[in-house]
Amino acid sequence: MIILKTPEELELISRAGQIVAECQKILIREIKPGMTTLELDSLTETCIRDLGGIPAFKGYRNYPKSLCASINEEVVHGIPSQRVIRDGDIIGLDVGAIVNGFYGDGAVTVSVGEVEAPIRKFIQVTKEALSKGIEQAIVGKRLSDISSAIQVYVEQHGYSVVRDFVGHGIGRQLHEEPQVPNYGKSGQGPRLKPGMVLAIEPMVNMGGPGVKVLDDRWTAVTRDKSLSAHFEHTISIELTGPPRVLTACA
Repeated sequence: MIILKTPEELELISRAGQIVAECQKILIREIKPGMTTLELDSLTETCIRDLGGIPAFKGYRNYPKSLCASINEEVVHGIPSQRVIRDGDIIGLDVGAIVNGFYGDGAVTVSVGEVEAPIRKFIQVTKEALSKGIEQAIVGKRLSDISSAIQVYVEQHGYSVVRDFVGHGIGRQLHEEPQVPNYGKSGQGPRLKPGMVLAIEPMVNMGGPGVKVLDDRWTAVTRDKSLSAHFEHTISIELTGPPRVLTACA
């Protein structure tokens, strides 16, 4: 069942989303070669708690950290560790926060130090694919219009969308109905209604779409070892006009 949110609930999700955005801003500012992903995790948890939130990921299905930090061929759910971030890496930073029982969820992929132009383009296309999906998130459209817009844009540029992981509804739970794939034909699925809140999150590979999960049972990597990028916003469907991006920087 898709749960429509009240204005009061939307404000709590927005507060959680703003914590996510502020913490991402700090991570992007502080990240540099030589740091460990564990240091980034510590920054994330401190930021979330200092802003009045609770880390959404820590303890979720026994996930051990507050940040998902996915480097290079890692698609999603990279567990922070003593791994050192190197010049030329790209890293996905997925952050979640809870405020008064409501969740916000967002992700960005950034390059560290100097990276080649094709990699910069790849990251930018993934970011733009998220925007293409968000553009479809208006009343009267169907859920798969979001999915199709993402897939078409990604594949136009020669990349692949991951099919093993999808976006999702969000609210009192981190993952609610509906699932929001990043692929599919337009014009299918439920119609979008005011009060729906979705976490839209294209996960895009430079190579093929195949992924596998490592022995830690969390970290997903590309099967062909190609680079992967991930962007995510929590958005709400508005009565009129474009959606409200709840994890955008204020």
